[in-house]
Amino acid sequence: MAQWQTPEELEQLLTELVSWQSRSWTEGERIFPHHLMNKLTNVPYFRENSQNLTFFKTPDGREGVNALYLSGKSRRTIVLLSHFDTVNTEDYGHLENLAFHPQRLTETLHDYKEELPEEARGDLESGEYLFGRGVMDMKMGLTLHMSIIARASEEQWPVNILLVTVPDEEVDSAGMREAVPAIRDIQHRYDLDITLFLNSEPTFQELGDEHFYMYSGSIGKIMPAALLYGKETHVGNPMSGLTANYMATFLTQKMEWNPEFRETEMGESTPLPISLRQKDLMGTGYSTQTPYRAQVLFNAFLFKRSAKDIFELFRKTAEEAAEACNSSYEEVCRREDVQPLGKVEVMEYRELLHYAERKLGKDMVRIYIKEVMEKEEQDDREVAVRIVDKLILHCQELGPVIILLFATPYYPAVNSSEDPVVMGAVDVIQQKAKEAFDLTVTQVHYFNGISDLSYVNYNGETEGWKAFERNSPVWGERYTIPFEDMEKLRAPVMNLGPYGKDAHKRTERLHKKNAFQEIPVLLETLIDYISERD
Repeated sequence: MAQWQTPEELEQLLTELVSWQSRSWTEGERIFPHHLMNKLTNVPYFRENSQNLTFFKTPDGREGVNALYLSGKSRRTIVLLSHFDTVNTEDYGHLENLAFHPQRLTETLHDYKEELPEEARGDLESGEYLFGRGVMDMKMGLTLHMSIIARASEEQWPVNILLVTVPDEEVDSAGMREAVPAIRDIQHRYDLDITLFLNSEPTFQELGDEHFYMYSGSIGKIMPAALLYGKETHVGNPMSGLTANYMATFLTQKMEWNPEFRETEMGESTPLPISLRQKDLMGTGYSTQTPYRAQVLFNAFLFKRSAKDIFELFRKTAEEAAEACNSSYEEVCRREDVQPLGKVEVMEYRELLHYAERKLGKDMVRIYIKEVMEKEEQDDREVAVRIVDKLILHCQELGPVIILLFATPYYPAVNSSEDPVVMGAVDVIQQKAKEAFDLTVTQVHYFNGISDLSYVNYNGETEGWKAFERNSPVWGERYTIPFEDMEKLRAPVMNLGPYGKDAHKRTERLHKKNAFQEIPVLLETLIDYISERD
């Protein structure tokens, strides 16, 4: 019998994977793929076909793992996608040392039940859940995929299985962006026909929602951002300047919860945009110089819209904010009987870049950008804003101005709800779940937790993503998206994973019966359907 097939074996494998703590940007994340590779070599098929176990690397040296089972009977291939990084564990407080030991944590939590929210306390007392960082998001998904490839290779299933697991999903998805060309290389080398990309991210619900979901798409995410440049002055002479903080309030009010950014498709709607960061760029020290440079970052979700669509809407919103700011500022100037310092204008990053190149020369602009890029202690979002800041400081005559840009990451939306393969698979899974477990599986068209499925089956127009490239200051150096390869990985997508609750919270937990008994059967049903389909 193949490894990792019984509920007990699955739970044991899951707890082992979780114990290899792999928080994003830690040494554990770097070591995890090597532990995993050693584990997979225990599968007889991979002992005999070690060349089918390979690493791929991100630019910073982190690694992902590809494991390929070749049936020898078909070109048809199912790609199993997962990530092994987790978010941090500070939220566990005095129990942080147990966060990566699910069984011990679950037992210990009984001594601290009064600290838990009511729903989590009830789930703990039921004995039906396993608590711990990563049990739900998403070490259980990887556990299930390992079980599938072990069984497929042992029983010689008539379909090829490519297991792909990546680092960094929780931050920038550098792992998946590097996995895309690696998948393309494997597809070309072995002449594979990719029939389905299957992710097993967990079901995501709101508080109190007990429904079980499967997903035929994944929501998109993009981050419009701005650097606001005003006029500096001394606090003792406030009307001689215009603070960037004042300007930022107008943009934030226009962007936050703006219903124009909401999309509705197939009865589902994207969450409203919200601000993720708003701060000045004056450093940490105290100064009586007013803050004349500030940054704001926003989160926007996508269904059908492209980066181009969002940027056009962002510019419209920023121009409305600038108009409101100018009107309010001019009213204050009239009240104080002073002359305004100018009108707040709106520019895109690409416009600023071209202006700076004309003024300073392309070579000098490249030097300035390189200086900022080489400060590796800053994340890509900060680097993007600092590049704009560096250029505007050499083009101060443009102020007061709002410079619009895109920060990273960018997750294009993907959807396969109308694909015949997916439509048939949904019916088959729903029927099996009801017959075998009296479980109702509800189809959702867009996975709302954001996933690496965004980087396959891309079918957007080139001009749509070019808008991101042109207005992303870190593009091509610190951040890229393999759009061309993504377009070539044309295959439907699905997400079918375990039921759990409270991802990214200290009460993260996994429903054991669903994870160890129900989902394995549903995944096997799905793969049988794909492999036998004409």
